[in-house]
Amino acid sequence: MTESASQTRAHAKKRLAMVLAGGVAGVAVGLAGVYVMTTLIGNKGGTGASAACRPAVDLAKKVAPFARGEVAAVNMAKAPLKVPALTFHDATGAAKTLDDFRGKTVLLNLWATWCVPCRKEMPALDALEQKKGSADFQVVTVNIDTRDADKPKAWLKEVGIEKLAYFADPTAKVFQELKGVGRAFGMPTTMLVDPKGCEIGTIAGPAEWASDDALKLIDAAVAGAKQGS
Repeated sequence: MTESASQTRAHAKKRLAMVLAGGVAGVAVGLAGVYVMTTLIGNKGGTGASAACRPAVDLAKKVAPFARGEVAAVNMAKAPLKVPALTFHDATGAAKTLDDFRGKTVLLNLWATWCVPCRKEMPALDALEQKKGSADFQVVTVNIDTRDADKPKAWLKEVGIEKLAYFADPTAKVFQELKGVGRAFGMPTTMLVDPKGCEIGTIAGPAEWASDDALKLIDAAVAGAKQGS
């Protein structure tokens, strides 16, 4: 069955909006170096913020020295933010939410096959999960392709992604929800989330997640979260 012209235009508009969002963020960072940082600091965590997330801000301060080198662009939380209970599905089609990962530190990554930087960093995210995945930490990558549900799975198989569990939201609502709390500027978007579902840090754009810098950042976040539990 083919899509109608109106459906095709709708998909194109949604994709264009995400690309433009990323472009605006990139230009702002390039010209002033403050757009992403200002947005993160200025957001006082109104939606979803609670006293329960204050420890995550304290953890972010401790972890901040490790946001350097290949992961220097990670902006550490300055105010409490409860990450929305994002809804998506797994490889079997079963519904999942971010709350299903409570008790673990999570590196949440939104990606799409049409996003070149997303595709480029996927092998590194897979390597990170292989090296650090445990009962205390998981890389959760959520695909937001809105067309051809089989394409992301086929691409992951083609490039040899083996350790990452498959999650997807073909409505791309997860992107809009993070955008609503000031945390999605374009693609890819990645958040470091504590075991209670609170933001530790966010990065707009790709990073080398298999690097020594990234491994040290993750180790510090996981260790800090366990100490605070």
